[in-house]
Amino acid sequence: MIPQEFIQSLLGRVDIVDVVDRYVKLKKAGSNFSACCPFHNEKTPSFTVSPSKQFYHCFGCGAHGNAIGFLMEYSGLAYPEAIRALAETVGMPVPETRGRPDKPGAAEAPALTARMMDALSYYRAELKKSKVAIDYLKGRGVSGEIAARYGLGFAPDGWQNLEAVFTDYANGSLKDTGLVIDSEPEGERKSRRYDRFRNRVMFPILDARGNVIGFGGRVIGEGEPKYLNSPETPLFEKGRELYGLYQARRAIRDANQVIVVEGYMDVVALAQHGVENAVATLGTATTPVHVSKLLKLADNVVFCFDGDAAGRKAAWRALEVSLPVLADGKVVSFLFLPPEDDPDTYVRRLGKPAFVKALKEAKPLSQFLFSELASQVDMATEEGRARFLAQAKPLIAQIEAPALAAMLRRRLAELARLTAEEIDRLIPPKGVERRASPPPARGVRRGPPRTEARLLAMVLYQVDLASAVPLEVLPGTGPEVAALRAVIGFLKAQPGANLGQVSAYFDASEHWPAITEALEYPLLNQPESPNLDLAAEVSDLVEKLRRESMDRRRVELLGLVQAGTATTEQRAEYESLFASMAAAKSGNPLPEERSKL
Repeated sequence: MIPQEFIQSLLGRVDIVDVVDRYVKLKKAGSNFSACCPFHNEKTPSFTVSPSKQFYHCFGCGAHGNAIGFLMEYSGLAYPEAIRALAETVGMPVPETRGRPDKPGAAEAPALTARMMDALSYYRAELKKSKVAIDYLKGRGVSGEIAARYGLGFAPDGWQNLEAVFTDYANGSLKDTGLVIDSEPEGERKSRRYDRFRNRVMFPILDARGNVIGFGGRVIGEGEPKYLNSPETPLFEKGRELYGLYQARRAIRDANQVIVVEGYMDVVALAQHGVENAVATLGTATTPVHVSKLLKLADNVVFCFDGDAAGRKAAWRALEVSLPVLADGKVVSFLFLPPEDDPDTYVRRLGKPAFVKALKEAKPLSQFLFSELASQVDMATEEGRARFLAQAKPLIAQIEAPALAAMLRRRLAELARLTAEEIDRLIPPKGVERRASPPPARGVRRGPPRTEARLLAMVLYQVDLASAVPLEVLPGTGPEVAALRAVIGFLKAQPGANLGQVSAYFDASEHWPAITEALEYPLLNQPESPNLDLAAEVSDLVEKLRRESMDRRRVELLGLVQAGTATTEQRAEYESLFASMAAAKSGNPLPEERSKL
Protein backbone atom coordinates (compact mmCIF):
# COMPACT_ATOMS: atom_id res chain seq x y z
CA MET A 1 0.00 0.00 0.00
CA ILE A 2 1.12 3.56 -0.67
CA PRO A 3 1.54 5.39 2.67
CA GLN A 4 -1.20 7.89 3.44
CA GLU A 5 1.46 10.41 4.49
CA PHE A 6 2.86 10.34 0.98
CA ILE A 7 -0.58 10.79 -0.60
CA GLN A 8 -1.26 13.81 1.60
CA SER A 9 2.14 15.30 0.76
CA LEU A 10 1.57 14.67 -2.96
CA LEU A 11 -1.83 16.40 -2.94
CA GLY A 12 -0.21 19.30 -1.10
CA ARG A 13 2.38 19.64 -3.89
CA VAL A 14 0.24 19.34 -7.02
CA ASP A 15 -2.28 21.88 -8.24
CA ILE A 16 -5.51 20.31 -9.45
CA VAL A 17 -5.98 23.19 -11.89
CA ASP A 18 -2.74 22.22 -13.68
CA VAL A 19 -3.68 18.52 -13.59
CA VAL A 20 -7.14 19.00 -15.09
CA ASP A 21 -5.97 21.62 -17.60
CA ARG A 22 -3.65 19.08 -19.23
CA TYR A 23 -6.74 17.17 -20.38
CA VAL A 24 -9.59 19.71 -20.33
CA LYS A 25 -8.94 23.34 -21.26
CA LEU A 26 -10.09 25.46 -18.32
CA LYS A 27 -11.20 29.08 -18.28
CA LYS A 28 -11.03 31.46 -15.31
CA ALA A 29 -14.44 31.97 -13.71
CA GLY A 30 -14.14 34.21 -10.66
CA SER A 31 -12.00 32.50 -8.05
CA ASN A 32 -12.45 29.13 -9.79
CA PHE A 33 -11.97 27.63 -13.25
CA SER A 34 -14.63 26.08 -15.46
CA ALA A 35 -15.12 23.97 -18.59
CA CYS A 36 -17.65 21.68 -20.24
CA CYS A 37 -17.72 18.49 -18.20
CA PRO A 38 -15.51 15.71 -19.63
CA PHE A 39 -17.75 13.08 -18.04
CA HIS A 40 -21.04 13.88 -19.76
CA ASN A 41 -22.18 15.74 -22.87
CA GLU A 42 -23.15 19.35 -22.33
CA LYS A 43 -23.12 22.65 -24.22
CA THR A 44 -22.93 25.04 -21.25
CA PRO A 45 -19.98 24.64 -18.85
CA SER A 46 -21.00 23.24 -15.48
CA PHE A 47 -17.67 21.67 -14.53
CA THR A 48 -15.80 23.71 -11.91
CA VAL A 49 -12.31 23.32 -10.48
CA SER A 50 -11.54 25.06 -7.20
CA PRO A 51 -7.87 25.90 -6.52
CA SER A 52 -8.62 26.70 -2.87
CA LYS A 53 -10.39 23.39 -2.25
CA GLN A 54 -8.19 21.42 -4.69
CA PHE A 55 -11.42 19.77 -5.78
CA TYR A 56 -13.49 19.50 -8.95
CA HIS A 57 -17.27 19.36 -9.13
CA CYS A 58 -19.76 19.13 -11.98
CA PHE A 59 -23.09 20.77 -11.23
CA GLY A 60 -24.63 18.83 -14.12
CA CYS A 61 -23.80 15.17 -13.48
CA GLY A 62 -22.52 15.44 -9.90
CA ALA A 63 -19.01 14.11 -10.62
CA HIS A 64 -16.51 15.34 -8.05
CA GLY A 65 -13.15 14.51 -6.54
CA ASN A 66 -9.51 15.46 -6.05
CA ALA A 67 -6.59 15.30 -8.50
CA ILE A 68 -6.16 11.56 -7.97
CA GLY A 69 -9.85 10.93 -8.56
CA PHE A 70 -9.80 13.00 -11.74
CA LEU A 71 -6.98 10.92 -13.24
CA MET A 72 -8.83 7.73 -12.30
CA GLU A 73 -12.07 8.89 -13.92
CA TYR A 74 -10.58 10.59 -16.97
CA SER A 75 -7.78 8.15 -17.78
CA GLY A 76 -9.30 4.96 -16.40
CA LEU A 77 -6.33 4.44 -14.07
CA ALA A 78 -6.44 2.33 -10.93
CA TYR A 79 -5.87 4.17 -7.64
CA PRO A 80 -2.14 3.37 -7.25
CA GLU A 81 -1.52 4.03 -10.95
CA ALA A 82 -3.15 7.46 -10.67
CA ILE A 83 -0.98 8.29 -7.65
CA ARG A 84 2.17 7.25 -9.48
CA ALA A 85 1.20 9.22 -12.59
CA LEU A 86 0.56 12.30 -10.45
CA ALA A 87 3.81 11.84 -8.55
CA GLU A 88 5.78 11.76 -11.80
CA THR A 89 4.54 15.24 -12.71
CA VAL A 90 6.16 16.76 -9.62
CA GLY A 91 9.19 14.46 -9.46
CA MET A 92 8.18 12.67 -6.26
CA PRO A 93 9.32 9.03 -6.07
CA VAL A 94 6.56 6.81 -4.72
CA PRO A 95 7.68 4.97 -1.56
CA GLU A 96 8.26 1.25 -1.92
CA THR A 97 5.18 -0.83 -1.26
CA ARG A 98 4.89 -4.41 -0.18
CA GLY A 99 3.82 -6.78 -2.95
CA ARG A 100 3.76 -10.50 -3.57
CA PRO A 101 7.03 -12.06 -2.33
CA ASP A 102 7.61 -13.83 -5.64
CA LYS A 103 7.48 -10.63 -7.68
CA PRO A 104 9.62 -7.48 -7.61
CA GLY A 105 8.24 -4.65 -5.49
CA ALA A 106 7.03 -1.34 -6.80
CA ALA A 107 10.49 0.14 -6.27
CA GLU A 108 11.82 -2.08 -9.08
CA ALA A 109 9.16 -1.02 -11.58
CA PRO A 110 11.05 2.08 -12.84
CA ALA A 111 14.11 -0.08 -13.58
CA LEU A 112 11.98 -2.58 -15.48
CA THR A 113 10.31 0.24 -17.41
CA ALA A 114 13.72 1.62 -18.39
CA ARG A 115 14.71 -1.82 -19.71
CA MET A 116 11.52 -1.99 -21.77
CA MET A 117 12.25 1.42 -23.28
CA ASP A 118 15.78 0.25 -24.15
CA ALA A 119 14.30 -2.79 -25.89
CA LEU A 120 11.85 -0.58 -27.80
CA SER A 121 14.68 1.64 -29.04
CA TYR A 122 16.52 -1.46 -30.22
CA TYR A 123 13.49 -2.92 -32.03
CA ARG A 124 12.70 0.38 -33.73
CA ALA A 125 16.29 0.74 -34.93
CA GLU A 126 16.22 -2.83 -36.26
CA LEU A 127 13.02 -2.12 -38.21
CA LYS A 128 14.77 0.65 -40.14
CA LYS A 129 17.48 -1.84 -41.13
CA SER A 130 15.18 -4.72 -42.14
CA LYS A 131 13.93 -4.63 -45.72
CA VAL A 132 11.85 -7.76 -45.07
CA ALA A 133 10.00 -6.14 -42.14
CA ILE A 134 9.52 -2.84 -43.98
CA ASP A 135 8.15 -4.64 -47.03
CA TYR A 136 5.80 -6.63 -44.82
CA LEU A 137 4.35 -3.48 -43.25
CA LYS A 138 4.08 -1.73 -46.61
CA GLY A 139 2.29 -4.79 -47.93
CA ARG A 140 -0.21 -4.40 -45.10
CA GLY A 141 -0.71 -0.76 -46.07
CA VAL A 142 1.09 0.72 -43.04
CA SER A 143 2.79 4.08 -43.64
CA GLY A 144 5.94 5.27 -41.92
CA GLU A 145 3.90 7.87 -40.04
CA ILE A 146 1.57 5.28 -38.51
CA ALA A 147 4.48 2.92 -37.79
CA ALA A 148 6.17 5.73 -35.88
CA ARG A 149 2.99 6.72 -34.05
CA TYR A 150 2.53 3.19 -32.72
CA GLY A 151 6.27 2.66 -32.17
CA LEU A 152 6.45 -0.43 -34.40
CA GLY A 153 9.76 -2.29 -34.45
CA PHE A 154 11.38 -5.53 -35.49
CA ALA A 155 13.00 -8.36 -33.52
CA PRO A 156 15.53 -9.98 -35.90
CA ASP A 157 16.02 -13.72 -36.11
CA GLY A 158 18.57 -15.03 -33.65
CA TRP A 159 18.62 -16.46 -30.16
CA GLN A 160 20.39 -13.78 -28.13
CA ASN A 161 20.21 -10.48 -30.00
CA LEU A 162 19.26 -8.58 -26.85
CA GLU A 163 22.66 -9.43 -25.38
CA ALA A 164 23.92 -6.45 -27.38
CA VAL A 165 21.38 -4.21 -25.60
CA PHE A 166 21.71 -5.47 -22.04
CA THR A 167 25.24 -6.01 -20.77
CA ASP A 168 23.76 -7.92 -17.83
CA TYR A 169 21.85 -10.27 -20.14
CA ALA A 170 22.32 -13.15 -17.67
CA ASN A 171 20.95 -11.13 -14.74
CA GLY A 172 17.88 -12.71 -13.19
CA SER A 173 15.94 -9.44 -13.14
CA LEU A 174 15.88 -9.23 -16.95
CA LYS A 175 13.48 -12.19 -16.96
CA ASP A 176 10.98 -10.01 -15.09
CA THR A 177 10.56 -7.91 -18.25
CA GLY A 178 9.29 -10.91 -20.22
CA LEU A 179 11.87 -10.19 -22.94
CA VAL A 180 13.88 -13.36 -22.33
CA ILE A 181 13.16 -16.99 -21.49
CA ASP A 182 15.19 -19.53 -19.50
CA SER A 183 14.98 -23.02 -20.93
CA GLU A 184 14.42 -25.99 -18.65
CA PRO A 185 17.62 -27.91 -17.82
CA GLU A 186 17.76 -31.45 -19.23
CA GLY A 187 20.10 -33.99 -17.68
CA GLU A 188 23.58 -32.53 -17.68
CA ARG A 189 22.52 -29.72 -19.98
CA LYS A 190 22.14 -26.45 -18.07
CA SER A 191 19.38 -23.92 -18.48
CA ARG A 192 19.95 -21.58 -21.42
CA ARG A 193 18.65 -18.02 -21.80
CA TYR A 194 17.32 -16.76 -25.13
CA ASP A 195 15.19 -13.93 -26.56
CA ARG A 196 11.44 -14.44 -26.43
CA PHE A 197 10.78 -12.49 -29.66
CA ARG A 198 12.60 -13.52 -32.84
CA ASN A 199 11.85 -12.64 -36.49
CA ARG A 200 8.75 -10.70 -35.53
CA VAL A 201 7.27 -7.26 -36.16
CA MET A 202 7.00 -5.74 -32.70
CA PHE A 203 4.01 -3.84 -31.33
CA PRO A 204 4.80 -2.06 -28.05
CA ILE A 205 2.02 -2.05 -25.45
CA LEU A 206 1.85 1.21 -23.50
CA ASP A 207 0.24 2.07 -20.19
CA ALA A 208 -1.80 5.23 -19.60
CA ARG A 209 1.40 7.26 -19.11
CA GLY A 210 3.03 6.10 -22.33
CA ASN A 211 5.47 3.68 -20.67
CA VAL A 212 6.21 0.41 -22.45
CA ILE A 213 4.88 -2.42 -20.30
CA GLY A 214 4.85 -5.27 -22.83
CA PHE A 215 5.13 -6.28 -26.47
CA GLY A 216 3.19 -8.19 -29.07
CA GLY A 217 5.11 -9.81 -31.92
CA ARG A 218 3.78 -10.87 -35.33
CA VAL A 219 5.91 -13.50 -37.04
CA ILE A 220 7.08 -12.72 -40.58
CA GLY A 221 6.43 -15.57 -42.96
CA GLU A 222 5.48 -18.99 -41.64
CA GLY A 223 5.72 -19.81 -37.97
CA GLU A 224 3.70 -20.51 -34.86
CA PRO A 225 2.28 -18.87 -32.99
CA LYS A 226 1.41 -16.17 -35.50
CA TYR A 227 1.13 -13.62 -32.67
CA LEU A 228 3.15 -13.83 -29.48
CA ASN A 229 2.51 -11.61 -26.44
CA SER A 230 4.59 -10.71 -23.42
CA PRO A 231 3.80 -12.90 -20.41
CA GLU A 232 2.30 -11.52 -17.20
CA THR A 233 4.99 -9.44 -15.48
CA PRO A 234 5.16 -6.90 -12.64
CA LEU A 235 4.47 -4.27 -15.32
CA PHE A 236 1.96 -6.06 -17.49
CA GLU A 237 -1.40 -7.67 -16.71
CA LYS A 238 -3.31 -8.69 -19.84
CA GLY A 239 -6.72 -8.54 -18.22
CA ARG A 240 -6.28 -4.83 -17.43
CA GLU A 241 -4.52 -3.43 -20.50
CA LEU A 242 -5.66 -2.60 -24.03
CA TYR A 243 -3.45 -2.14 -27.06
CA GLY A 244 -3.59 1.32 -28.63
CA LEU A 245 -5.46 2.98 -25.76
CA TYR A 246 -2.68 5.50 -25.15
CA GLN A 247 -2.70 6.64 -28.80
CA ALA A 248 -6.50 6.52 -29.12
CA ARG A 249 -7.45 8.43 -25.97
CA ARG A 250 -8.01 11.83 -27.58
CA ALA A 251 -9.93 10.38 -30.54
CA ILE A 252 -12.10 8.40 -28.12
CA ARG A 253 -12.95 11.56 -26.23
CA ASP A 254 -13.70 13.51 -29.40
CA ALA A 255 -15.96 10.79 -30.83
CA ASN A 256 -17.36 9.74 -27.43
CA GLN A 257 -16.96 6.23 -28.80
CA VAL A 258 -14.40 3.45 -28.57
CA ILE A 259 -14.14 0.48 -30.95
CA VAL A 260 -12.81 -2.78 -29.50
CA VAL A 261 -11.15 -5.17 -31.94
CA GLU A 262 -9.11 -8.34 -31.48
CA GLY A 263 -5.76 -7.72 -33.17
CA TYR A 264 -2.84 -5.31 -33.21
CA MET A 265 -3.01 -4.95 -36.98
CA ASP A 266 -6.73 -4.19 -36.77
CA VAL A 267 -5.95 -1.15 -34.60
CA VAL A 268 -3.07 -0.02 -36.83
CA ALA A 269 -5.01 -0.52 -40.08
CA LEU A 270 -8.03 1.41 -38.79
CA ALA A 271 -5.76 4.28 -37.69
CA GLN A 272 -4.09 4.21 -41.11
CA HIS A 273 -7.52 4.88 -42.65
CA GLY A 274 -8.47 7.62 -40.21
CA VAL A 275 -10.41 5.57 -37.65
CA GLU A 276 -8.27 6.43 -34.64
CA ASN A 277 -10.55 5.47 -31.73
CA ALA A 278 -9.88 1.71 -31.80
CA VAL A 279 -8.21 -0.49 -29.19
CA ALA A 280 -7.54 -4.23 -28.98
CA THR A 281 -7.59 -6.88 -26.29
CA LEU A 282 -4.25 -8.55 -25.77
CA GLY A 283 -4.61 -12.18 -26.67
CA THR A 284 -7.22 -12.66 -23.98
CA ALA A 285 -10.99 -12.48 -23.72
CA THR A 286 -12.59 -9.18 -22.78
CA THR A 287 -12.65 -8.67 -19.00
CA PRO A 288 -14.90 -6.56 -16.73
CA VAL A 289 -11.88 -4.33 -16.07
CA HIS A 290 -11.55 -3.65 -19.80
CA VAL A 291 -15.21 -2.67 -20.09
CA SER A 292 -15.21 -0.53 -16.93
CA LYS A 293 -12.14 1.34 -18.13
CA LEU A 294 -13.66 2.04 -21.55
CA LEU A 295 -17.05 3.10 -20.19
CA LYS A 296 -15.25 5.75 -18.15
CA LEU A 297 -13.71 7.13 -21.32
CA ALA A 298 -16.75 7.11 -23.62
CA ASP A 299 -20.51 6.66 -23.56
CA ASN A 300 -20.44 4.29 -26.55
CA VAL A 301 -18.43 1.07 -26.77
CA VAL A 302 -18.60 -0.98 -29.98
CA PHE A 303 -17.17 -4.49 -30.04
CA CYS A 304 -16.12 -5.30 -33.60
CA PHE A 305 -15.56 -8.99 -34.31
CA ASP A 306 -15.32 -11.32 -37.26
CA GLY A 307 -18.67 -12.77 -38.27
CA ASP A 308 -17.53 -16.41 -37.91
CA ALA A 309 -18.27 -18.72 -34.98
CA ALA A 310 -15.14 -17.67 -33.10
CA GLY A 311 -16.07 -14.01 -33.48
CA ARG A 312 -19.58 -14.57 -32.17
CA LYS A 313 -18.21 -16.55 -29.23
CA ALA A 314 -15.84 -13.69 -28.36
CA ALA A 315 -18.72 -11.21 -28.68
CA TRP A 316 -20.90 -13.25 -26.33
CA ARG A 317 -18.10 -13.29 -23.76
CA ALA A 318 -17.82 -9.50 -24.08
CA LEU A 319 -21.58 -9.20 -23.55
CA GLU A 320 -21.47 -11.34 -20.40
CA VAL A 321 -18.69 -9.31 -18.75
CA SER A 322 -20.35 -6.02 -19.75
CA LEU A 323 -23.66 -6.71 -18.01
CA PRO A 324 -22.59 -6.05 -14.39
CA VAL A 325 -20.76 -2.80 -15.23
CA LEU A 326 -23.36 -1.21 -17.53
CA ALA A 327 -24.77 2.17 -16.51
CA ASP A 328 -27.79 4.07 -17.72
CA GLY A 329 -26.71 6.45 -20.47
CA LYS A 330 -23.94 4.09 -21.65
CA VAL A 331 -24.34 2.07 -24.85
CA VAL A 332 -22.56 -1.19 -25.67
CA SER A 333 -23.00 -2.46 -29.24
CA PHE A 334 -21.72 -5.30 -31.42
CA LEU A 335 -20.57 -5.11 -35.04
CA PHE A 336 -20.13 -8.37 -36.93
CA LEU A 337 -18.14 -8.16 -40.16
CA PRO A 338 -18.53 -10.64 -43.04
CA PRO A 339 -16.97 -14.05 -42.19
CA GLU A 340 -14.15 -13.49 -44.68
CA ASP A 341 -13.15 -10.17 -43.10
CA ASP A 342 -11.54 -8.76 -39.99
CA PRO A 343 -11.35 -4.98 -39.38
CA ASP A 344 -7.94 -4.84 -41.06
CA THR A 345 -9.02 -6.44 -44.33
CA TYR A 346 -12.44 -4.77 -44.28
CA VAL A 347 -11.16 -1.20 -44.00
CA ARG A 348 -8.38 -1.82 -46.53
CA ARG A 349 -10.86 -3.33 -48.98
CA LEU A 350 -13.76 -0.90 -48.59
CA GLY A 351 -12.27 2.17 -46.90
CA LYS A 352 -13.26 4.37 -43.96
CA PRO A 353 -16.75 5.42 -45.21
CA ALA A 354 -17.92 1.80 -45.44
CA PHE A 355 -16.54 1.01 -42.00
CA VAL A 356 -18.16 4.09 -40.43
CA LYS A 357 -21.46 3.13 -42.06
CA ALA A 358 -21.16 -0.39 -40.64
CA LEU A 359 -20.51 1.07 -37.18
CA LYS A 360 -23.83 2.90 -37.30
CA GLU A 361 -25.56 -0.42 -37.94
CA ALA A 362 -23.98 -2.20 -34.95
CA LYS A 363 -26.42 -4.22 -32.85
CA PRO A 364 -27.20 -2.76 -29.40
CA LEU A 365 -26.43 -5.14 -26.54
CA SER A 366 -30.13 -5.76 -25.86
CA GLN A 367 -30.78 -6.78 -29.47
CA PHE A 368 -27.75 -9.09 -29.60
CA LEU A 369 -28.65 -10.61 -26.23
CA PHE A 370 -32.23 -11.53 -27.11
CA SER A 371 -31.58 -12.51 -30.74
CA GLU A 372 -28.75 -14.84 -29.73
CA LEU A 373 -30.84 -16.55 -27.05
CA ALA A 374 -33.91 -16.78 -29.29
CA SER A 375 -31.88 -18.41 -32.07
CA GLN A 376 -31.14 -21.37 -29.80
CA VAL A 377 -34.78 -22.31 -29.08
CA ASP A 378 -38.14 -22.60 -30.82
CA MET A 379 -39.88 -19.37 -29.84
CA ALA A 380 -43.14 -20.61 -31.41
CA THR A 381 -43.65 -23.13 -28.60
CA GLU A 382 -44.29 -22.66 -24.90
CA GLU A 383 -41.40 -25.00 -24.11
CA GLY A 384 -39.02 -22.99 -26.28
CA ARG A 385 -40.06 -19.71 -24.70
CA ALA A 386 -39.69 -21.23 -21.23
CA ARG A 387 -36.12 -22.24 -22.06
CA PHE A 388 -35.50 -18.79 -23.52
CA LEU A 389 -36.72 -17.27 -20.25
CA ALA A 390 -34.54 -19.59 -18.16
CA GLN A 391 -31.44 -18.65 -20.16
CA ALA A 392 -32.17 -14.93 -19.99
CA LYS A 393 -32.91 -14.84 -16.26
CA PRO A 394 -29.32 -15.02 -14.87
CA LEU A 395 -28.10 -12.52 -17.46
CA ILE A 396 -30.77 -9.89 -16.78
CA ALA A 397 -30.20 -10.34 -13.04
CA GLN A 398 -26.63 -9.06 -13.37
CA ILE A 399 -27.62 -5.63 -14.69
CA GLU A 400 -27.28 -2.90 -12.05
CA ALA A 401 -28.40 0.00 -14.31
CA PRO A 402 -32.03 0.52 -13.17
CA ALA A 403 -33.53 2.07 -16.31
CA LEU A 404 -31.85 -0.39 -18.69
CA ALA A 405 -32.81 -3.34 -16.50
CA ALA A 406 -36.45 -2.21 -16.47
CA MET A 407 -36.57 -1.89 -20.25
CA LEU A 408 -34.89 -5.26 -20.83
CA ARG A 409 -37.38 -6.89 -18.47
CA ARG A 410 -40.25 -5.34 -20.41
CA ARG A 411 -38.79 -6.60 -23.69
CA LEU A 412 -38.25 -10.03 -22.15
CA ALA A 413 -41.95 -10.15 -21.19
CA GLU A 414 -42.98 -9.28 -24.77
CA LEU A 415 -40.78 -11.99 -26.30
CA ALA A 416 -41.89 -14.62 -23.78
CA ARG A 417 -45.54 -13.56 -24.27
CA LEU A 418 -45.99 -12.81 -20.59
CA THR A 419 -47.19 -9.77 -18.68
CA ALA A 420 -44.82 -7.54 -16.74
CA GLU A 421 -46.41 -8.80 -13.51
CA GLU A 422 -45.76 -12.41 -14.49
CA ILE A 423 -42.11 -11.59 -15.25
CA ASP A 424 -41.82 -9.89 -11.85
CA ARG A 425 -43.11 -13.02 -10.14
CA LEU A 426 -40.80 -15.33 -12.10
CA ILE A 427 -37.77 -13.03 -11.93
CA PRO A 428 -38.09 -10.60 -8.99
CA PRO A 429 -36.58 -7.19 -9.84
CA LYS A 430 -33.12 -6.68 -8.42
CA GLY A 431 -33.26 -5.68 -4.77
CA VAL A 432 -36.99 -6.43 -4.21
CA GLU A 433 -36.17 -9.22 -1.81
CA ARG A 434 -33.99 -6.87 0.23
CA ARG A 435 -36.24 -3.84 0.59
CA ALA A 436 -39.91 -3.09 0.34
CA SER A 437 -39.49 0.38 -1.11
CA PRO A 438 -36.92 1.91 -3.45
CA PRO A 439 -33.99 3.85 -1.99
CA PRO A 440 -33.84 7.60 -2.38
CA ALA A 441 -32.29 8.82 -5.63
CA ARG A 442 -28.66 9.87 -5.64
CA GLY A 443 -28.23 13.08 -3.73
CA VAL A 444 -31.87 13.08 -2.53
CA ARG A 445 -32.69 12.71 1.16
CA ARG A 446 -35.88 11.51 2.79
CA GLY A 447 -36.86 14.51 4.89
CA PRO A 448 -34.62 17.33 6.08
CA PRO A 449 -30.97 16.47 6.85
CA ARG A 450 -29.89 16.12 10.45
CA THR A 451 -28.03 19.02 12.04
CA GLU A 452 -24.82 16.98 12.07
CA ALA A 453 -25.19 16.21 8.33
CA ARG A 454 -25.60 19.92 7.53
CA LEU A 455 -22.55 20.74 9.65
CA LEU A 456 -20.51 18.06 7.87
CA ALA A 457 -21.43 19.54 4.48
CA MET A 458 -20.46 23.05 5.62
CA VAL A 459 -17.13 21.91 7.07
CA LEU A 460 -16.30 20.13 3.82
CA TYR A 461 -17.32 23.21 1.84
CA GLN A 462 -15.23 25.54 4.03
CA VAL A 463 -12.64 23.49 5.93
CA ASP A 464 -11.50 26.32 8.22
CA LEU A 465 -14.92 26.07 9.93
CA ALA A 466 -13.77 22.86 11.61
CA SER A 467 -12.21 24.94 14.40
CA ALA A 468 -15.66 26.39 15.19
CA VAL A 469 -17.19 22.97 15.95
CA PRO A 470 -16.19 21.67 19.42
CA LEU A 471 -16.22 17.88 19.57
CA GLU A 472 -17.95 17.88 22.96
CA VAL A 473 -21.22 19.00 21.34
CA LEU A 474 -21.24 15.86 19.18
CA PRO A 475 -22.08 13.06 21.60
CA GLY A 476 -24.80 11.59 19.43
CA THR A 477 -24.64 8.46 17.27
CA GLY A 478 -25.07 7.76 13.59
CA PRO A 479 -22.83 7.81 10.51
CA GLU A 480 -22.97 11.60 10.05
CA VAL A 481 -21.87 12.22 13.65
CA ALA A 482 -19.01 9.72 13.39
CA ALA A 483 -17.90 11.17 10.05
CA LEU A 484 -18.11 14.76 11.32
CA ARG A 485 -16.03 13.92 14.40
CA ALA A 486 -13.45 12.15 12.23
CA VAL A 487 -13.23 14.98 9.67
CA ILE A 488 -12.92 17.65 12.37
CA GLY A 489 -10.26 15.59 14.13
CA PHE A 490 -8.32 15.25 10.88
CA LEU A 491 -8.53 18.97 10.04
CA LYS A 492 -7.47 20.00 13.54
CA ALA A 493 -4.50 17.63 13.34
CA GLN A 494 -3.66 18.78 9.78
CA PRO A 495 -4.08 22.58 9.74
CA GLY A 496 -4.05 23.92 6.21
CA ALA A 497 -5.41 20.71 4.65
CA ASN A 498 -7.87 21.19 1.77
CA LEU A 499 -10.95 19.29 0.64
CA GLY A 500 -8.87 17.28 -1.85
CA GLN A 501 -6.70 15.99 0.99
CA VAL A 502 -9.72 15.26 3.19
CA SER A 503 -11.34 13.18 0.46
CA ALA A 504 -8.10 11.27 -0.17
CA TYR A 505 -7.66 10.50 3.54
CA PHE A 506 -11.19 9.15 4.04
CA ASP A 507 -11.64 7.48 0.65
CA ALA A 508 -12.87 3.88 1.13
CA SER A 509 -13.05 4.34 4.93
CA GLU A 510 -16.13 3.62 7.06
CA HIS A 511 -16.90 7.36 6.95
CA TRP A 512 -16.79 7.66 3.16
CA PRO A 513 -20.53 7.01 2.51
CA ALA A 514 -21.53 9.84 4.88
CA ILE A 515 -18.90 12.15 3.38
CA THR A 516 -20.02 11.32 -0.15
CA GLU A 517 -23.62 12.11 0.77
CA ALA A 518 -22.52 15.39 2.37
CA LEU A 519 -20.69 16.32 -0.85
CA GLU A 520 -24.06 16.06 -2.62
CA TYR A 521 -25.70 18.45 -0.17
CA PRO A 522 -27.43 21.31 -2.05
CA LEU A 523 -24.93 23.78 -0.58
CA LEU A 524 -22.19 22.15 -2.65
CA ASN A 525 -24.33 21.65 -5.75
CA GLN A 526 -24.43 25.30 -6.74
CA PRO A 527 -21.76 27.63 -8.13
CA GLU A 528 -19.51 29.00 -5.41
CA SER A 529 -20.37 32.48 -4.16
CA PRO A 530 -17.48 34.68 -2.98
CA ASN A 531 -19.91 36.38 -0.58
CA LEU A 532 -21.07 33.16 1.06
CA ASP A 533 -20.27 33.27 4.79
CA LEU A 534 -21.20 30.14 6.68
CA ALA A 535 -19.65 31.09 10.02
CA ALA A 536 -22.90 32.48 11.45
CA GLU A 537 -24.92 29.47 10.35
CA VAL A 538 -22.33 27.08 11.77
CA SER A 539 -22.42 29.03 15.04
CA ASP A 540 -26.21 28.68 15.18
CA LEU A 541 -26.03 24.94 14.48
CA VAL A 542 -23.34 24.44 17.13
CA GLU A 543 -25.48 26.32 19.64
CA LYS A 544 -28.45 24.14 18.68
CA LEU A 545 -26.39 21.00 19.24
CA ARG A 546 -25.14 22.40 22.54
CA ARG A 547 -28.71 22.95 23.74
CA GLU A 548 -29.72 19.47 22.58
CA SER A 549 -26.74 18.02 24.44
CA MET A 550 -27.68 19.94 27.59
CA ASP A 551 -31.28 18.80 27.28
CA ARG A 552 -30.29 15.14 26.94
CA ARG A 553 -28.11 15.45 30.04
CA ARG A 554 -30.87 17.29 31.93
CA VAL A 555 -33.39 14.52 31.18
CA GLU A 556 -30.84 11.91 32.25
CA LEU A 557 -30.19 13.70 35.56
CA LEU A 558 -33.90 14.33 36.10
CA GLY A 559 -34.50 10.60 36.07
CA LEU A 560 -31.84 10.10 38.76
CA VAL A 561 -33.26 12.92 40.89
CA GLN A 562 -36.82 11.58 40.65
CA ALA A 563 -35.62 8.08 41.51
CA GLY A 564 -33.77 9.43 44.56
CA THR A 565 -30.42 8.01 43.38
CA ALA A 566 -28.73 11.26 42.34
CA THR A 567 -25.54 12.23 44.16
CA THR A 568 -25.03 15.71 45.56
CA GLU A 569 -22.86 16.59 42.54
CA GLN A 570 -25.47 15.25 40.09
CA ARG A 571 -28.27 17.18 41.79
CA ALA A 572 -26.15 20.34 41.66
CA GLU A 573 -25.41 19.72 37.96
CA TYR A 574 -29.13 19.27 37.30
CA GLU A 575 -30.00 22.49 39.10
CA SER A 576 -27.38 24.36 37.05
CA LEU A 577 -28.63 22.92 33.75
CA PHE A 578 -32.23 23.61 34.77
CA ALA A 579 -31.43 27.24 35.54
CA SER A 580 -29.48 27.73 32.29
CA MET A 581 -32.21 26.27 30.12
CA ALA A 582 -34.94 28.15 32.00
CA ALA A 583 -33.12 31.41 31.34
CA ALA A 584 -32.69 30.47 27.68
CA LYS A 585 -36.43 29.95 27.37
CA SER A 586 -37.13 33.66 28.04
CA GLY A 587 -38.17 33.34 31.65
CA ASN A 588 -40.22 30.16 31.32
CA PRO A 589 -39.07 28.20 34.42
CA LEU A 590 -40.30 24.83 33.19
CA PRO A 591 -42.91 24.79 36.04
CA GLU A 592 -44.39 21.43 35.03
CA GLU A 593 -41.05 19.67 35.43
CA ARG A 594 -40.22 21.62 38.60
CA SER A 595 -43.46 20.54 40.26
CA LYS A 596 -42.46 16.89 39.95
CA LEU A 597 -39.43 17.32 42.15
